Amino acid sequence: MFRRITVALFLLACTTLSAADFRMAQLFSDHMVLQRDKFVTVWGWANPGEWVTVEFAGQKVSTQCNHEGAWYAVLQPMSASSEPRKMLVYGSDQPVCKKQRWVEINDVLVGEVWLGSGQSNMALTVNKCLNPEVEKANAHFPLIREFHEWSSTASEPRLDSTGKWAICSPDTVSTFSGALYFMARELHQKLGVPIGIINSSVGGTGIEYWMRTEAQMKDPAIRDNLIRAQNDFKNLNYEKRQAKYEEEIAAWNAEVQKAQAEGKPLPPKPKDWFWIYTIYKTQGPPGGLFNGKIAPLIPYALRGIVWYQGEANCSPERSKLYGEHLKLLINDWRKLWSEELPFAYAQLPGYKSENGQWWPYVREGQLKALSIPHTGMITTMDVGENDDIHPRNKQAIGYRFALWALGEVYGQKVPAITGPLPDHFDYGFKKVVISFKHAEGLKTTDGGKPKGFFIASKDGPYVPAETMIYEDKVIVSHPDIWWPAGVRYGWDEAPDCNLVNAAGLPASPFRTDEGN
Repeated sequence: MFRRITVALFLLACTTLSAADFRMAQLFSDHMVLQRDKFVTVWGWANPGEWVTVEFAGQKVSTQCNHEGAWYAVLQPMSASSEPRKMLVYGSDQPVCKKQRWVEINDVLVGEVWLGSGQSNMALTVNKCLNPEVEKANAHFPLIREFHEWSSTASEPRLDSTGKWAICSPDTVSTFSGALYFMARELHQKLGVPIGIINSSVGGTGIEYWMRTEAQMKDPAIRDNLIRAQNDFKNLNYEKRQAKYEEEIAAWNAEVQKAQAEGKPLPPKPKDWFWIYTIYKTQGPPGGLFNGKIAPLIPYALRGIVWYQGEANCSPERSKLYGEHLKLLINDWRKLWSEELPFAYAQLPGYKSENGQWWPYVREGQLKALSIPHTGMITTMDVGENDDIHPRNKQAIGYRFALWALGEVYGQKVPAITGPLPDHFDYGFKKVVISFKHAEGLKTTDGGKPKGFFIASKDGPYVPAETMIYEDKVIVSHPDIWWPAGVRYGWDEAPDCNLVNAAGLPASPFRTDEGN
């Protein structure tokens, strides 16, 4: 509790408000959901030295503003409640408050609260998912509420958020995050309590922009990448870059003509600079999205966090660092919330793109980040769309997030919390036996042999492997490889794979070597 209060004070001291202000942080507004069974920190602003009292659910807590007008109060843990209740917050010049100024917050529920963040696949709204009209018509869940964080990037940690809580209904669900809504729906139906989801996500953004620069600078594995990204933003010049883009297009046109004349494949077209420039401005400097869209949410009480991001980091400079970035983000956010919050993320699905050769490295980084306790990764190789970076089947994504949460966080019995994950490799003469975690009922989707496995001898090329399932293991071999030295599975941008567990969840891609 002391650490949470310390963080709250630090964040609340970042900005000074005028003496006339008496308000709550925007998160504390009509239709909000508070986290059950945890201490709940409530905060806002008033006059320096003013006494503030919070009344809710039979509790009455008084506190005094600091010299900058910021205050916080801590409510004792509460049981879940679907009863719409009122929170009253009032201020006075005296320790015994007489309601000189007040804020009234209506329709407050207590249940489970999850934060969802990342880039466009977390931001993708229900109206862009599969069967939007059906989903809208059936969205009668008034105990599910979403707070959509609308704040933009910022150069310094922002004190307060923007946005509002919306009650789930056929009229509102269209703009909810698809992944979060489908997760919330499953949790609500299984747990029977109100569910609050906080959506703080921005399309096209890299992971470096979602964590503090101080934390990145202290990590030697990613410090150089941070400095490069800072310099890229500092030297951002639209006119110069547009001129360079026009040169790139001219050179590309010449290459296209040459390739056509020689009957060769056409070279990829340079990315449109205006789109890249827009993304740069949207995400701001490294750390900008943390400052603008995560800092103002701390220390709102949460049950856990789900994350869907990685596409923007599929590049030669960044893809192989993704595991380090993800581990740092998880650890730093937990530090700031003063709690080892459960944290789950979606592994990138299959997608064919110009930078596709870097997608396997990001997936590998996501797999390695599972070394952090109380984390989870939902596997997604079966729900990607080769020609669309935004697969529409967010129903599967939300359901799998919920399966993980139900099994891992809430202790319920579920078919599986994730797909098969590589666990152990037994190398022998002419074969490798691969053991998996979460592999009960290991099978293939088409009833045939496992596809997507490649095998290599020492210093030899990877070649398609012969495969068979034995119990919950996969045996891979090749008649010309007597002493196997490496195995890869699904090591491609959009691999043809078919291995799943009894729950139908796909196996994660992996490799046993650390080559390029």
